[in-house]
Amino acid sequence: MRAVLAPAYLLPQQPEALPERVADKAELARICAAAGVPHPVTLVPDSAEEAAAATWRLGPPVVAKWSRPWLVPGGCGLRSTMVVRSAGEARQLYRRAGEAGSRLLLQAFLPPGPDRDWFFHGYADRTGAVRAGGPGRKHQAWPRGAGLTAVGQWTPNPHVQALAERLTDELGYRGIFDLDFRRCGSTGRYHLLDFNPRPGAQFRLFTDSAGLDVVRAQHLDLTLRPLPDGVPLPGREFVVENYAPLAALRPAPQGRELAWHATDDRAPGRAMWALWGRHAAGRLAARLRHRAAATPAAPTRLVHQGGAQDDLSHDRPTALSAALPTTLPEDFPDDLHDDQKASSC
Repeated sequence: MRAVLAPAYLLPQQPEALPERVADKAELARICAAAGVPHPVTLVPDSAEEAAAATWRLGPPVVAKWSRPWLVPGGCGLRSTMVVRSAGEARQLYRRAGEAGSRLLLQAFLPPGPDRDWFFHGYADRTGAVRAGGPGRKHQAWPRGAGLTAVGQWTPNPHVQALAERLTDELGYRGIFDLDFRRCGSTGRYHLLDFNPRPGAQFRLFTDSAGLDVVRAQHLDLTLRPLPDGVPLPGREFVVENYAPLAALRPAPQGRELAWHATDDRAPGRAMWALWGRHAAGRLAARLRHRAAATPAAPTRLVHQGGAQDDLSHDRPTALSAALPTTLPEDFPDDLHDDQKASSC
């Protein structure tokens, strides 16, 4: 990929194929072991039976990941990361490795909890120094406990900072990176979960007093221009409005970065709310249809006076029941397709 892009773009100079190596989940486990960076115990099974045995050795539950999640085809029902709760689930998942396009790996499960999920965004410049960015704490995730950052905050953390700088220095990494950590509740150690060789969704959270973020830092550095000397602004919040609407409304005295809304570009926010409203309406419609199909109609009971006989059948619909619709209108909005979702629940 680099050979294709290099003639037309300025790219950071770093060891060959390093971005692909750190993005590969199986390779990342080996990199962390060599660098002495804490990482969940990871096993890569070679058969369905080995996957089952690994599940019992590590858990259950265990975390299952595809080593190259970008190869997982859309619409196949597979997710890049899953929690496996039995050996049988691990066997079934392993048998779909060909469909996923990469190897299955199983990791020890680190339980979520308060103050345990952290991230680090940074830019390693031409000399290897980490510029811009910083550590952040994930306060709320979607899905809860194991998903993307719905509410995060720029929070100083010397341990996370030192791990990020040490790893990028030992690898000779250059460019933008986004790291995910989880602190172990029993040992207190910060385990690296993911190394993304790209900007993270919340990179604008780490905008300093000079307006510098990791993307602007890379642009200035690669074009041989000096980076402005700004002051870090810890305490700033990042909020994904549709996942955490109440957090988006509460006061943020130290500043807030919204995922969708911006005063100088309102179109993304309007598009998000339109898509989210349609998606929510589709989910509601699906639940109503399911409930209507699962609930049998109660038979009509007739009360006769004076023992009069009536030839009406108890199963015959009354005028009231005939007037009620049995299904929702066909044009009621259904769930969004994958390529229409700006975000989903």
